[in-house]
Amino acid sequence: MLSAQWQALQGDALSLLYRGTLSSCNYACAYCPFAKKRDSRAVLARDAREVRRFAGWVSAQSRPISVLFTPWGEALVRRHYRDAMQALAALPHVRQVALQTNLSGPLAWLAALDDSSRAKIGLWCTYHPGQTTLARFLERCARLDAMGARYSVGMVALHQHYDAIRELRANLPAHVYLWLNAYDRRGPGYYASDDLVWLDAIDPWFAQNRRPAPSRGKGCLAGEASLSVDGDGSLTRCHFVPERLGNLYEHDLAGLLRERSCPRFKCDCYIGYAQRKDLPFQRIFGEGVLARLGAQDRQSP
Repeated sequence: MLSAQWQALQGDALSLLYRGTLSSCNYACAYCPFAKKRDSRAVLARDAREVRRFAGWVSAQSRPISVLFTPWGEALVRRHYRDAMQALAALPHVRQVALQTNLSGPLAWLAALDDSSRAKIGLWCTYHPGQTTLARFLERCARLDAMGARYSVGMVALHQHYDAIRELRANLPAHVYLWLNAYDRRGPGYYASDDLVWLDAIDPWFAQNRRPAPSRGKGCLAGEASLSVDGDGSLTRCHFVPERLGNLYEHDLAGLLRERSCPRFKCDCYIGYAQRKDLPFQRIFGEGVLARLGAQDRQSP
């Protein structure tokens, strides 16, 4: 789809993918380099200042904005992220406020939101077997359902997690999208053909994650209608292209945003390839695209 057509669909809407200083996590997943890392009080205080500054910048805007918090660590256990999500969701020009989480943090703050604000919240929840029980994770999902909160759920598709994937799908409401991430240290043949039949049936978009379509030269909203923001305001087109475009707090975005094609050979992370113009994720998920949720979550390719 041509850039002019995208502009007609998107208007002047902007997506901001925020990743600040936080890198601590309360879980110890063997496949994650940030497992059980602890940030100092000074680092947490800095992260809180950065998050407040970012939320203040968003509040001063008038264009439609969607936000995805993509921390290296677990953010929902930190009050300053919950406070920021509450404040942003109350703003009339903010379309969605999404956050990646293991769902271990407090949930009562969601109940305190009014219906219109809660409808803007999107939780991208990952279940980690061995770090919590399936029963506890499902109980927390049930609390989200009872509050009318919107969320998706996912897992890393490791061999040893196959039974958990089956149980999770069987126990989640049918409308909740269960996404699967391919194990990124897999070798050739890690997934047997019979396994792929049922994995693809659970997540119709799993094939894109494990076997990414070539990206180089493809049109992408990253840098045109979506930007990644660091804690100090540094801007890049996305998390996976390090070229610095400017600073959120110092530069006029009108001079930075323009159509760009992807320079990478492949993009194998959803937060990157969801911005691809030749892939259907913007259409399928609509305003819920940042948290992998929407009215057509279960639509097949």
